[in-house]
Amino acid sequence: MGGCRCLSRRRTTPEHLRLIRENPVRYAPTGMCHLILEVLAYAADEAEDRGAGRAVVEFHPDGSVSVSDDGRGTQMAASDDGRPVRKPVMATKDLRYFDSPPATPIPDGRPRYGMSVVAALSEWLVHTNRRAEGAWTQRYRHGVPAGELVAVPSAGTTGTTVRFHSVEGLGGEVSAESVRPLADRVSRVLVVEV
Repeated sequence: MGGCRCLSRRRTTPEHLRLIRENPVRYAPTGMCHLILEVLAYAADEAEDRGAGRAVVEFHPDGSVSVSDDGRGTQMAASDDGRPVRKPVMATKDLRYFDSPPATPIPDGRPRYGMSVVAALSEWLVHTNRRAEGAWTQRYRHGVPAGELVAVPSAGTTGTTVRFHSVEGLGGEVSAESVRPLADRVSRVLVVEV
């Protein structure tokens, strides 16, 4: 159980999220397109580990976007009282990109900073996680968890779905046509449907 205490200790870093919200042009210079590519970069990481993967980008009528993949799902553990605890990728600094520049560029040519950028620059974000041992969802507002993990029915598959609605004024109007060419360049082993 020692590992799960580590997962639950750093649920959010408010100063990190505030820094991102105060500097959207720095952390998401191409606006919504950059946020989509940040999510796809995580799907690509899993596809690279497995040798192949699939992801679907969907634009919703309410202005939100969802990115779903067929990866293993975000790492989970159990807290000391038996509740599921998710690795805090949405609300904490990804040290691979923030503290060891230069960050890896993503297909818009800008540095990759991690999922906390997507969460911090979203009015709301819903992270649904499907793993072999179960499925859970959690909602965030401006990068901060807006409740606990909630168990959801498992579809018998693994993967992650991140649905988010960016903050007003972020810019970077996007469409399937504008995202598709960049999404195709995320990874040689990740097939992306837009």
